[in-house]
Amino acid sequence: MSETRENLQADPSSIRRGGDADDQITLSTTRPADGQVVIEVGGEVDMLTSPQLRFAVLDQFEPDAGVELVVLDLDGVTFLGTSGLAVLIEVREAAHTAGVELRLACTARRVLRPLTIAGLIPLFDIHDTVERALAAT
Repeated sequence: MSETRENLQADPSSIRRGGDADDQITLSTTRPADGQVVIEVGGEVDMLTSPQLRFAVLDQFEPDAGVELVVLDLDGVTFLGTSGLAVLIEVREAAHTAGVELRLACTARRVLRPLTIAGLIPLFDIHDTVERALAAT
């Protein structure tokens, strides 16, 4: 699989990775305020792309990162497979261990349905917009 870097913003952590158009994931990281990180996820989150999502999120939990809240904006996800669900569970546990709050922003059925079927909805703090996720207490 080839890797392509695209500057979606001035932030060097905005990365587009993937080979074929069907196996791509886009990850764009922004910092709306001190201690807050929003990771916008787009494309398919499956066994080929979920390691990239895992790395992008776990990277925020480094002790020197100063991150208190991570919001995953999942409305751009076109497919969420079991590997993607496993990554969400893994990063939830890692966030808890690191003392970082993790929230999801999503209204897309293609994401909420797999979470519902797997019985995972109660595990996550889910909001309908990024703004509401950032503002939640």
